[in-house]
Amino acid sequence: MSSQSPYQPGDVTDRNLALELVRVTEAAALAASRWIGLGKKNDADGAAVDAMRKAFDTVSIDGLVVIGEGEMDEAPMLYIGEKVGAGGVPMDIAVDPLEGTTLTAKGGPNAIATVALAERGNFLHAPDIYMDKIAVGGGLPDGVVQLDAPVATNLRELARAKKCDISDLVACILDRDRHKDLIAKTREAGARIMLISDGDVAGVIAATMPNSLVDIYLGSGGAPEGVLAAAALRCVGGQIQGRLMFENDEQIERTRAMGHADPRRVFTCEEMAKGDVMFAATGVTSGEFLRGVKRFGHGAITHSVVMRSRSGTVRYIEGHHNFAQKTWTPT
Repeated sequence: MSSQSPYQPGDVTDRNLALELVRVTEAAALAASRWIGLGKKNDADGAAVDAMRKAFDTVSIDGLVVIGEGEMDEAPMLYIGEKVGAGGVPMDIAVDPLEGTTLTAKGGPNAIATVALAERGNFLHAPDIYMDKIAVGGGLPDGVVQLDAPVATNLRELARAKKCDISDLVACILDRDRHKDLIAKTREAGARIMLISDGDVAGVIAATMPNSLVDIYLGSGGAPEGVLAAAALRCVGGQIQGRLMFENDEQIERTRAMGHADPRRVFTCEEMAKGDVMFAATGVTSGEFLRGVKRFGHGAITHSVVMRSRSGTVRYIEGHHNFAQKTWTPT
């Protein structure tokens, strides 16, 4: 018998695996949907985590979580270093079982369940701190926007590349006090703004979708969420740049301990998510990116997306679920 592993690097692009990823995000979204509008974000997150963990048990991978739920939410985690999957090709996993816990608790838009896969070692190991980000969609010149460039310059160059006026552009920005200056400069430059209360993975991805109203994402959010967004952008040819933001020396030392010699470097999309990448997400509540879960009697309808970087294919999947015929029922 040959000692050579039966699993080859190209196996990550298996089309069946793409569908399995959707089943994982569907399970998390269905479980979280029970908690929409009930004001209990940790219960919603816990339900999504439990459902996603159980769904991973049937996926034929040797998965290692390298981007897990952040400590900022003080909620149950699929923790960094956790093993998932039923065994198979070694894969790194980036997950956010419920991106938008507060959105779910309040019944707000753009809450999603999301997961990304790459071959071992191909995701940036990002600490659970903030990251300054700028992102645009595909089909644009490389480097059309730069994280360190003035807002007005970036908007001017983006408008030129899109052959439109700056006033035609819409920038997506998290509605935070720390973004007051950014918001003011964006408006001063002449662009319109879509302020979102939470959910910057969905916000970044919205900037890449053809039918979205969003043209560019600006501002800071979670670093792990930046890696998840980069995985999606790798699949659609989008661009993202990010720089870690530090509140104290302890965070800097922690980042260096994770292998980042220069903690203030700007990471590109390819540096955050390398190689062959898969990304899947299912809507929990409706938004710019995906429709939310619609529950009825003993079933529900879900709306998901799955992307593959090797083929550049983006598929939207509408799932009709009959709980009476499932081996488990999301709660």
